[in-house]
Amino acid sequence: MATTAADKPALGHWSRGVFALNVGHRDSDRVASDFESFRRQELFFALLNLFLIGGLLALQAISRFVRGRPSATVIWVLAVGLVVQAVHFTWLNRRTAPLSLPGQRVLTLWSLGFNSTLAFVLTLITIRGDTAYYALMLLPVLEAAFRLGLGATIAVAMLADFICFLAYGMKFGEYIEAGAMAVIYTVMGVLVWLLVNNLRDREARFVRNLEELERTRQRLLSEEKLAAVGRLSQAIAHEIRNPVAMIASSLATAARLGENEGERMEMFAIAEKEAARLERLTTDFLVYARPRAAQISRANVADMLDYIATVARAHAANQGVAIDVLADRHLEGDFDAGQVQQALLNLVLNAIDACREGDAISLKAEKNGGAALRIDVIDPAGPIPGETVERIFEPLFTTKQGGNGLGLAIARNIVRAHGGDIVLSSNEPGLVCFSIEIPAHCSN
Repeated sequence: MATTAADKPALGHWSRGVFALNVGHRDSDRVASDFESFRRQELFFALLNLFLIGGLLALQAISRFVRGRPSATVIWVLAVGLVVQAVHFTWLNRRTAPLSLPGQRVLTLWSLGFNSTLAFVLTLITIRGDTAYYALMLLPVLEAAFRLGLGATIAVAMLADFICFLAYGMKFGEYIEAGAMAVIYTVMGVLVWLLVNNLRDREARFVRNLEELERTRQRLLSEEKLAAVGRLSQAIAHEIRNPVAMIASSLATAARLGENEGERMEMFAIAEKEAARLERLTTDFLVYARPRAAQISRANVADMLDYIATVARAHAANQGVAIDVLADRHLEGDFDAGQVQQALLNLVLNAIDACREGDAISLKAEKNGGAALRIDVIDPAGPIPGETVERIFEPLFTTKQGGNGLGLAIARNIVRAHGGDIVLSSNEPGLVCFSIEIPAHCSN
């Protein structure tokens, strides 16, 4: 199975909680495999039983007050039954310690036995009078259909049928009415059992499909990772091959030139330049592949933006581009100032290279909703083409002459290490905005 170690427990817990445990075969007892699910189910049945017994007790108390029937014994039996059920409900509601599967089965059988015994005793007490206590068998039949196999459900339905016949005094003339109630109980139990098991089958198929989808997702992720590694390796090999080829060619040419010292020095200069380029590429790739952990400390955002503008101003002046800083002088945040400066400098240098002479770049910082810092790098050199936007943060992808395509990838890694992200928030004619958003208060 292709699920990760982190996914397995969650998936397994979800699967077990969806449908009841089926022990042995289709007629085996079924109970929820985790106690919390079982407790919720049992609480629901217990609450319904409280309403049922309480309703019968209230009706019989009114009947005794108005008609003098039933006997006080019936009232007492119902009152005791109500108290016992209330204690059962309270115990379930307060219990947090898990109950084993055998314990859950015992509790299920106790619930069935309690109502069956209560119904049987009340029916015996009122066997020659008006009685409707066979109604107490409604919940045992439903609970058996929900929790037990078909055989056990039919057995509970037959017990309910027997109590129905007993309630009518076993008189031949009343067999038809008792038989009708017996048929209702039996059909209800079997029908509910069929519906519940149909739902269980559907849920089981759903879980199997979910697990298969998870395995497929993991395979696709693995294949995508391999493909990404392949693309990255190919791009690195391409980027390294060019300066290495230039170095080798320059040194070979210098060796052939002999006494022509000027041309030989020119070849050596080319080799030195390409070696420096290769060193920068290697350094940037190492920074991207193995970023340094962020060292969080309090920093003034406006001071950081001023520093970035100062560092980039010489390059901007060569391009005829101005840099403006718009930030509250008291705006502060918790972040690694050195790393965030590196990310911002990459964005600013890209913006300068994209601008024309006379353009102006804006560095803007503000609180975004109070919980995060937002820093915008805005330039008028848009829009960026759609095909470029799709790959703009992809490692080693670049449209800039002499670039290595790692600047934006490194910047995104830095910002995500701070719990934030960097996005192209605006891309339209005359307005390109890259936004960095990080939590105002971070921790290591």
